[in-house]
Amino acid sequence: MDVTPREVKAMQVRGEKFRLIDVRELDEWNTVRIEGADLLPLSEFQQKAAAILDDQNEKIVLYCHHGMRSARAQGYLKSQGYADVLNLAGGIDAWAREVEPGMARY
Repeated sequence: MDVTPREVKAMQVRGEKFRLIDVRELDEWNTVRIEGADLLPLSEFQQKAAAILDDQNEKIVLYCHHGMRSARAQGYLKSQGYADVLNLAGGIDAWAREVEPGMARY
């Protein structure tokens, strides 16, 4: 299931408990990121996900640049039994356009 940037921002404002996971690579992370996110690159995702995301019932929001890599990561987590995994529609690019217009884009 997808979630919009505005919905994620509203979740943050409400103080809703969830993990925000960036699946982009380190160079992208170093360029720009959403505050409060943790980095788990897709290239390392299957090897490290279980250790980093150890609660399969925790709400998780995944994002990448445009939403394709995070959708792949979402499918993987769902196949591993994770219950509440959302994909940020449009990725950090949509976040920059809709939530943080001053954020750097690439």
